[in-house]
Amino acid sequence: MEACQYFHGERYTIFAGVIMLDHVNLLIQPWLKDTGKFWTIGSILHSIKGFSARQVPLVMPHIGLWQDGRHDRLILSDRHFHSTVTSIDQNPVAAYLVKPSEVYPYAWSHLFH
Repeated sequence: MEACQYFHGERYTIFAGVIMLDHVNLLIQPWLKDTGKFWTIGSILHSIKGFSARQVPLVMPHIGLWQDGRHDRLILSDRHFHSTVTSIDQNPVAAYLVKPSEVYPYAWSHLFH
């Protein structure tokens, strides 16, 4: 989670996120660089994946991380935005990792909590 949140407020804003057993969901908005261009999703993910790939084996040497691939989606409306936040928030419940009334420790949202 620290790797995902490291550049929050500097290179991007994270609106919602969840770390699942086999994937990570993030709803982010890249920020503008000093050059006038936005941070790319690829550069943001490269930073997150690179840092966590070095850190996780230090505490869990049997764990491998990060397959290639990502699934980007452009948010087109307020309704789409809020349904995406809800979907991310409910991901641990749908995967039976927690009950609806329980808090999943590897999820966060700056909108509903």
